[in-house]
Amino acid sequence: MPYPVEIISADEKHQLYSELMKSSLFTRKANVYGCCIKFLTGSKSYADIWSDNFYTADENNRSHGRLLAVEDLSQSLSVKYDPLTKTAFAYNFDYYGWIKSLALAITGDLLEDAHDIHSIHGAALDVNGSGVALIAPSGTGKTTHSWGMLRNPGVRLVADDWFFVRLYQKSAIAYGSEKNCYVDADLGKIWPEFHEILENVVLDKRGRAVVNARWVVGADGVVPMTTMKKVVLLKRDPSDPSIIREITKEEALNILVSNDFYNPHLLVKDKRKLALRASFFSDLLGKMRVYMANTSEAPATVQECIFKAVSA
Repeated sequence: MPYPVEIISADEKHQLYSELMKSSLFTRKANVYGCCIKFLTGSKSYADIWSDNFYTADENNRSHGRLLAVEDLSQSLSVKYDPLTKTAFAYNFDYYGWIKSLALAITGDLLEDAHDIHSIHGAALDVNGSGVALIAPSGTGKTTHSWGMLRNPGVRLVADDWFFVRLYQKSAIAYGSEKNCYVDADLGKIWPEFHEILENVVLDKRGRAVVNARWVVGADGVVPMTTMKKVVLLKRDPSDPSIIREITKEEALNILVSNDFYNPHLLVKDKRKLALRASFFSDLLGKMRVYMANTSEAPATVQECIFKAVSA
């Protein structure tokens, strides 16, 4: 976990919220897969990035969840979260990526319990009409390879970082979560096709920027949903000579459960929630073909193997 999370009561939330509302805060509302998430912050930069990142919700809509990102020298880098009112307080965050992930985590917490819709911290792509998920721990190339896949014919983007899944009796539908992608400008060094576009964006102090993927792949290169057929787990293991192999549902489920589903931003991690997530992934993987890809080789080499496997 990149920051500690403290679960607080609704009474504690009310006290904190009442005090912070005395401050001058920028306010934005986002429509995240049908949920209205209200964002309050003292940073105009974060408010502007949020507006570029998410679909805008009508200001007259009542919020389903709230996120307050504030600086407070009396607090350490941390999050306080009230699951009852779906309200999170993010203290002293200097990285927008964590803020947007918290917004998605709040949405996921709500959808998980109220609508039986689940979150996956990963990329979702449509490859010639079939959905492919790339799920990976940080630093193993999830964004690199999701964007690398877009260089291939017939590949369209649903989400490059986080998406929601609804399971039906015979299928699993993946839905996108963000209007635009928050990516590292180094993607232009890995994939020269994207260099010119990424050279012209405004970077934050982490070298990242919100980018409209439609600039890269065209207006029809981004779709709101896809029917999932395949899952690719990523790892980086130089000692493993294989690049990609098919694995069993049981192996994949064990990897995901043992690694907190590769999602460091989940807010509530009690036994009930863990059982709910494990059950979801068990059902999901039972409908999929599942692969393990090793990203320790050159990106172009790995990319070719992944595309070949998921296109078959």
